[in-house]
Amino acid sequence: MKLFKIAATSLVLALGAGQAMAQSALNDILSNGTLKVGTTGDWNPMTMRDVATNKYEGYDIDVMTALAADLGVEVEFVPTDWKTLVSGVTSGQYHITGSASVSPSRAKAAGYSNSYFSLVTVPLTLKTNADRFSDWDDLNKADVSVAATLGTTQETQVKQYFPDATHRIVEAPARDFQEVLAGRADANITSNVEANKLVAQYDQLMIVPVPEGRSPTPIAMLMPQADQVWINYVNTWITLKQEQGFFDELGRKWQLIGETG
Repeated sequence: MKLFKIAATSLVLALGAGQAMAQSALNDILSNGTLKVGTTGDWNPMTMRDVATNKYEGYDIDVMTALAADLGVEVEFVPTDWKTLVSGVTSGQYHITGSASVSPSRAKAAGYSNSYFSLVTVPLTLKTNADRFSDWDDLNKADVSVAATLGTTQETQVKQYFPDATHRIVEAPARDFQEVLAGRADANITSNVEANKLVAQYDQLMIVPVPEGRSPTPIAMLMPQADQVWINYVNTWITLKQEQGFFDELGRKWQLIGETG
């Protein structure tokens, strides 16, 4: 009788594991031969979309291409934006996202992979404002307007950091730094990774020389919250790639090494 109970229990556990696998995004990916990745295409150097060709490039694109290759499937990049990034993964529009800041609000609805690097937030302004802004407090004034992009971590941060300033929140495909370039905002905040790219691209821009960046934040991939099979697979893959130096190599390629904090 005891042996029967043990066998029955083992069968239930095996069936449960099989059912979980069948319901997992991992099974869908392997069955259909396609890894669907949600990406915004507007975060240099992580994900950048060429409007003319509709092709993507960047750190995230390389990561997801490698993940798909190791899965033995094709990769399909699904356009999304920051305000719908989470809902896209929870509704099944894609299996996973590219890099996203880890935040409690996102974690309420979606699952995260393990983190593979981190960043900090810094402010950007025009070089003509060099004498006006040199610290965080200089931006927290009623006569200062600070921009952020709707749905990003910076949208929350701009209200937290600068309660006395005017908040100019723009919706993608518009970007916060474009408001600064156009003179519609005095400053914007973004990751140190993107900030370094923007000041190299636009000679008019500068990083406000604050003593240090704020809100050190781990970066990870978003996935369906209840899909532990898929999350476990991706976490195992991240661990192996870290040991092999894959993320360090990509960091050097896209100039992230030495820029994150």
